[in-house]
Amino acid sequence: MPATTLRTFATDRTQTHLNTTLQLQSGVRLLTAQVHNYNNALSLCHTSCDLLNAGTLSTWLTEIGKWMGQNPYEVVTVLLVNSDNAAAKDLDAEFKRANVTHYTYTPPSVGTALSTWPTLNDMISNGTRLVTFVTNLDSSAQAVAPYLLDEFTYIFENPYEVSSLTNFTCSPDRPSSVRGQTSVAIQSGRLPLMNHILYDLQSLFGASIPDIDNITTTNAPSEVVGSLGTAVDDCKKEYGKNPTFVLVDFFDQGPAIETVDRMNGITAVGRINTAEAAEKAKISQTNSAKGKQCGYGFLGLVFGLSTAFMVGWS
Repeated sequence: MPATTLRTFATDRTQTHLNTTLQLQSGVRLLTAQVHNYNNALSLCHTSCDLLNAGTLSTWLTEIGKWMGQNPYEVVTVLLVNSDNAAAKDLDAEFKRANVTHYTYTPPSVGTALSTWPTLNDMISNGTRLVTFVTNLDSSAQAVAPYLLDEFTYIFENPYEVSSLTNFTCSPDRPSSVRGQTSVAIQSGRLPLMNHILYDLQSLFGASIPDIDNITTTNAPSEVVGSLGTAVDDCKKEYGKNPTFVLVDFFDQGPAIETVDRMNGITAVGRINTAEAAEKAKISQTNSAKGKQCGYGFLGLVFGLSTAFMVGWS
């Protein structure tokens, strides 16, 4: 099953900034966000909440929960970048406020990577269709909210700060315990998350920005230097299996999801296509701009810091 998490960034290409519901309708199944403590609230921001603030974590989770309620046969994964080291109890409070904890998946044992994950059918049958990974998670999560899974206990990633089309690599980078050691990373049972994001070396407000000029090459399904199609094939060879997640910018470009469908060996049905999603996003943003400067309508511009495709639980 495909899953993607959209990484969008506030630029003039608003047609690529799709909100969470549109991402899910387009086939995205892994959603990611940076979480910051801002004015005593856990908010979704990129770099600075004064510049880019998409609202509270609970509001975002509520939108996800609403879509999951309308689509009872879908599994969604959430990856939270816990930028300000929020405590597990505070993250758990946001999930409870959004009324999504009844969807969450808790592994049979926490704190160690799993040798076998449940299938999509298992998760659907058991009603545990929301898998949540968190960075910088304190150890109290195992007792307070065992469904909050420490990312690097269960996942490894290749490098994410790449500024040249010729520099993409599949070699593990995080966690540091498996850095540069592909066989160790695979044997640890961690799931591979393949970053495929190209950055511009220029700086905007002190933050790296996506290289938009090369996005059609970066996300291309064709096998050319620096393309997503080439990268997933390279990583499949290196890992001995498909990466579980693929993280990109602007998933509607390429289109990146075409590569993921090929990885999964599927012809997808029931989605809205990316062009339709982009058109809906433009209409939504136009209407939003008439009534408010930021807030929930701004979510599609900020929350997703990358697009990730989940090749999935088998």
